[in-house]
Amino acid sequence: MIFQEKHILTDNKNKISHTADNGHDHGAEESRWRPWIPAVLSLILLINGLYMDNYLRLGFFKGIARFVWYLTAYLPVGLPVIIQGLRQIAQKDLFTEFSLMSIATLGAFYIGEYPEGVAVMLFYALGELFQNTAVNRAKKSIKALLDIRPKTASVLREGLYQEVNPKTIAIGETIQVKAGEKVPLDGILIDESNSSFNTSALTGESRPQSLKKGQTVLAGMINIHKTVTIHVNHAFDDSSLARILDMAQNTSAKKAKTEQLIRRLAKIYTPIVVGVAVLLCMLPYFFVENYVFDTWLYRALIFLVISCPCALVISIPLGYFSGIGAASRRGILFKGSNYLDLITQLNTVVMDKTGTLTKGVFNVQKVIPKDISQEELASLTAALESKSTHPAAKAICQWALDQKINYHIATTKDIEEISGHGLKGMINGKIVLAGNAKLLRKFQIAYPDEIDQEVETIVMVAINAKFAGHFIIADEIKEDALEAVRQMREVGIEKIVMLSGDKSSVVQKIAIQLGISEVYGYLLPEDKVEQIEQLKKEPARVLAFVGDGVNDALVLAASDIGIAMGGLGSDVAIETADVVIQTDQPSRIVTAVKIGKATHSVIWQNITLSFVVKAIVLILGAGGIATMWKAVFADVGVSLIVILNAMRIQKMSF
Repeated sequence: MIFQEKHILTDNKNKISHTADNGHDHGAEESRWRPWIPAVLSLILLINGLYMDNYLRLGFFKGIARFVWYLTAYLPVGLPVIIQGLRQIAQKDLFTEFSLMSIATLGAFYIGEYPEGVAVMLFYALGELFQNTAVNRAKKSIKALLDIRPKTASVLREGLYQEVNPKTIAIGETIQVKAGEKVPLDGILIDESNSSFNTSALTGESRPQSLKKGQTVLAGMINIHKTVTIHVNHAFDDSSLARILDMAQNTSAKKAKTEQLIRRLAKIYTPIVVGVAVLLCMLPYFFVENYVFDTWLYRALIFLVISCPCALVISIPLGYFSGIGAASRRGILFKGSNYLDLITQLNTVVMDKTGTLTKGVFNVQKVIPKDISQEELASLTAALESKSTHPAAKAICQWALDQKINYHIATTKDIEEISGHGLKGMINGKIVLAGNAKLLRKFQIAYPDEIDQEVETIVMVAINAKFAGHFIIADEIKEDALEAVRQMREVGIEKIVMLSGDKSSVVQKIAIQLGISEVYGYLLPEDKVEQIEQLKKEPARVLAFVGDGVNDALVLAASDIGIAMGGLGSDVAIETADVVIQTDQPSRIVTAVKIGKATHSVIWQNITLSFVVKAIVLILGAGGIATMWKAVFADVGVSLIVILNAMRIQKMSF
């Protein structure tokens, strides 16, 4: 199953898309059961053959008739393996399990052990089918995501709502979603009153989410109560749901170290096994009296069947894939099995504040202008902030809209985002700066000292190199943030740190509420990277950084495991991260660790079982005690057990 497994676990995209496009129709049902037909036919013929051999003892059932009967039972399951083995040999890959199984079963036919030859191939085929079933079950949540993509969307064009394919809708258009319908595209809610959405299929969160005007609505959410209108901000293929699918379908690209090691060992192990089997057949000729070639060939064939590394090669990638499937159903996306492995060693978590531990949904509390009207200050600032994706910028724009300030008519040019500071641009012919205190200090613009004493987040504004006022903005701590910090300590995370570009007074206030003792504020992105590098100097430290913003991309890349909050997170943060938490809940970090540990445990159970059973039966086989039937159990029987054990991960509660 070495090469078959690779085919199954990679190249998932076409398979999943095919399933989604065709639906669960009658043809799909037929195609699902079609692979079982050869195995069922072979099983029926084998059972009847054994019955005639051992109970009926029919006169005609011997010689050529018996051979033809078992050959007929063998071909449905054996011929595909022989053909695959020949293909691998043509590609100069001589020692695969296809060639091992072919040699062993054809050898069994040579010495007259027809039922055993059929049984080996039959159980091998059943192992393949169970493996496919297990992988498909692991992908079930991904297929469900595809199934929740609406086929049509109601878009406002020429003053009327028209039903169109969501792929044809452009960024900036307005769509309408009725109660009970699924949201087809990412966008911003533009209704005045709050609306509720079921996000369970997308995020794994069963509790409905209440959203208000200006907040992000994601493709795949289900509108619960009333008709809503949404301003589209991502094309169909760039939606949050599309990113999830792309990441989930390509999780097998990055292999865990255990998986890579077993694959390397299998390539060395297989030719050694063939060599030992040849010696086991030939060497006794020189040392054993009354040497019988068929007897020692039979033992060598048993050795070959037992030696197949199927259980190991199947169970490890399947275990990781099951873990990734279990995580994806809970709104956690691992971009490779290596991160599922690494997260089990996690002992340090460093978190950004805004959007990670806090909701990142700011509200303007107060606007304080200086030598300018409040309306003009808000208009110029909102026009500049409309070019940013930062939550504070969105809050200012929303406040301006609520105040009926039409900032969209302003002329904007030369917009520049100064990382970790804020924005600079030309608005209506005036040079406008909007950001934190560092921004104004950078441009040597004086501002009142008492502003630094404010506990809440402050956005300062300067117009034509003169301080023009500030916005006081408040954020809220996420409901599960305190519980998340507590659970992290319970699962063995020794060190929890909070980093933020926000002012120290705000950061300290949040840290006290959450019980985090190590906090740093007023940090630029490069300062955060420096903090990460300092922490990583300790050799035993395995560190994860959790963030959501554009500015977090550098830190996510610098950490051992980058974890992005995917619901409100920026595209660049999601692309850079190794793990994406689609629910935006910090408590899911603990869930990810638990899934990683459960997967690690199951994989090592499978490795231990495979080695122990094979070692016992190998010894018995070399001594002539084990039969081909015991060899079948040691190979295919153990493979089935480890497959079922790997599938167990998906049924666990975390």
